[in-house]
Amino acid sequence: MQAAAFTPTLALPSRKVMMGMGIFLAFIASLMVAAPSYALDLVAFTGITGPLVSALTQLAALGPGVKALVAFVGFVVAFISLAALRNFGPVLFYLGMAIFGAVGLTIAGAILGAVI
Repeated sequence: MQAAAFTPTLALPSRKVMMGMGIFLAFIASLMVAAPSYALDLVAFTGITGPLVSALTQLAALGPGVKALVAFVGFVVAFISLAALRNFGPVLFYLGMAIFGAVGLTIAGAILGAVI
């Protein structure tokens, strides 16, 4: 009996994996295109409109001790809410982490006078 010639083949990724990789790459490409046009100047407050400008202007006039107290309370509230997000499942937890990182840390840095 002669052994049949066996040529190994590689399995193609599933549709879900290919779709996920495509969405991820499209997301990264859109961030790379849009990021320079949406930069915020947290020193001169250009690009920010509405009540956030007046709030940041008033916080900038406060003393360093009060700024540190406001930032500490903000971080404590944010971490408590992140701990509560753990109970909602992994998707909402990571969504909350992204929102906290994008919004909470930026505003807390502006309160403390950080240059980002």
